[in-house]
Amino acid sequence: MLLTKDEILARKAVAEMLADSQYQPAGVDLTLKEVHEITSAGAIDFDNSKRKLSETRKLEFSSDGSLLLSPGCYKIIYNEYVNIPDDCAAMGLPRSSLLRCGADVHCALWDPGYHGRSESLLTVYNAHGITLHKNAKVVQLIFVKLSKKAAETYSGQYKGENAKK
Repeated sequence: MLLTKDEILARKAVAEMLADSQYQPAGVDLTLKEVHEITSAGAIDFDNSKRKLSETRKLEFSSDGSLLLSPGCYKIIYNEYVNIPDDCAAMGLPRSSLLRCGADVHCALWDPGYHGRSESLLTVYNAHGITLHKNAKVVQLIFVKLSKKAAETYSGQYKGENAKK
């Protein structure tokens, strides 16, 4: 079962929103705060003992607030601070306009108890690139109600990530 706008508001599941227009009937639009170019290889293993996140370099928006991205993969950070309730999980879906411009956002599952200013992977497939503007709506975050409150909540290293505004 997906949470409605009113349920999301009542649970205070998303903070630091730019405008009420970000609320949708069954989700919340997340907006673009930062774009980072990926500058190194990463490493993933079973128990995280060899995990190494790829290094990135923050790209700057032009004076008019735009950023032209060439085809490739980028890390993005959202403006909004997400607080996943203990009886929910959340998933991010790309906005259809982004897809129609030849770009996609890939998100992992937001577990119960996670909170932070999340990051995702933006992939530009369009051979001509895409221009994104600061605060562009790029993802709709939907909240899925669990069958019961989670006995354990998220306690990984990303809890509270990017907390500074």
